[in-house]
Amino acid sequence: MIGNVFKYLETLTADTPRNVQYIEGAVATALVMLALTAGWYLSKYIGPKLRHLWEVRAGYESELAGRRIRDMTRRATTFILCGIFLAFYPWHLIAQVVFALTIAITVGLFANDLIRGVRMPDWLGTLIGLALFISIGSGLVGGIEPITQAMDKVGFSLGTRRISLLWLVTVAMTAVILLAVARVLMKLVTYVIGNSELDGAQKVLGQKLATVAILAGAFVLGLDILGIDLTALAVFSGAFGLAIGFGMQKTIGNLIAGIILLMDRSIKPGDVIAVGDSFGWVNKIGVRAVSVLTREGKEHLIPNEDLMTREVENWSYSNPNVRISIPVGVSYNTDMDQAIDLMKQACVDVPRVLSHPKPVVWMLEFGDNSVNFEIRCWIKDPQSGVGNFKAAILKRVWDLFKEHGVEIPFPQRDVHIKSLPQGGTVTLEAAPPPSADGAESTTTD
Repeated sequence: MIGNVFKYLETLTADTPRNVQYIEGAVATALVMLALTAGWYLSKYIGPKLRHLWEVRAGYESELAGRRIRDMTRRATTFILCGIFLAFYPWHLIAQVVFALTIAITVGLFANDLIRGVRMPDWLGTLIGLALFISIGSGLVGGIEPITQAMDKVGFSLGTRRISLLWLVTVAMTAVILLAVARVLMKLVTYVIGNSELDGAQKVLGQKLATVAILAGAFVLGLDILGIDLTALAVFSGAFGLAIGFGMQKTIGNLIAGIILLMDRSIKPGDVIAVGDSFGWVNKIGVRAVSVLTREGKEHLIPNEDLMTREVENWSYSNPNVRISIPVGVSYNTDMDQAIDLMKQACVDVPRVLSHPKPVVWMLEFGDNSVNFEIRCWIKDPQSGVGNFKAAILKRVWDLFKEHGVEIPFPQRDVHIKSLPQGGTVTLEAAPPPSADGAESTTTD
């Protein structure tokens, strides 16, 4: 219908085409205002829903991210509607300029918000936005060709490929935009996999494989957009493989070792492991190393290859339950049955002790100063600490022993003075073992 209106206007003003251009410019301005209004309403009503969807799917909540999603919704709506209006009718120059400026501005701002929204540098978003504004605006009004020709003249030829300023700018813009889109996809995929029902190792493996697949897809897509034939890279494959073999041997080895660890699930995030002098729980399995967090808050980064070649003690490999042994000594005058019952009661009173298997108390030996026992009990959360658990058991044993009068002996030494000559030296001799009643004695000749 709008096309018929313009045809009618052209027949009425055939001798005054400038008036037609002015009328088209006014109509284009009105359509742009309509597109801006539609974008504002959509961003107001759809923007919050898109923000909620982003927070749910990506797990990232931020007022700044919410504003960027709202602005991107408004700008996307505006340039889509303006693109439809521009393609609907063969506009003259003034109307083309109006639509071209609107589309160029909205696309540039959209790219700027996208790049900054994925936490890339602000200056990069501004630079890409300006470049898109200039290229799209000039292209829509037919003025981009002089700029591209001038940029193409600055460069040199390398075989059949022309390396020019235009080609470098195109490569840079394509790489930045594809990287921004890839980061958004990686954020979404990582959050979706992280909230799935897979176990820790499968989640990490899925996230790493998805990241590699997204980056590889962006790389291949970028080559296709730039018109680079993949067979052209065959010339550099030998040198690239040699560089990997010598310069990146350890890096590639650690990467493959990390993937193998995740696939066979021998070490998973959350496992309690001991490697050499490092003891703690696995915090993260990275591309190069495994992060082991100790109870002291220190984070040990152990290369993945070391976990493949060295002996690793995994406390929670097939079963998270761990048995803890705690030695305790009592006096020879103690009622042993009562002492055993009190030590079992101490295990029952500590919440972290499992009821199955039941804690047991073994009499190990008759020592020099005490009868030595060993408390053996099980816990299922070694990542919460072993030293603090032993301290809780011993503290409870101490309280129960003190309450029921059970003595915990300590080593004692008696001195027997055989002779004390006038003005001479004193000869000391170790006394025989303590008497049965455990009393300390001192004898003087």
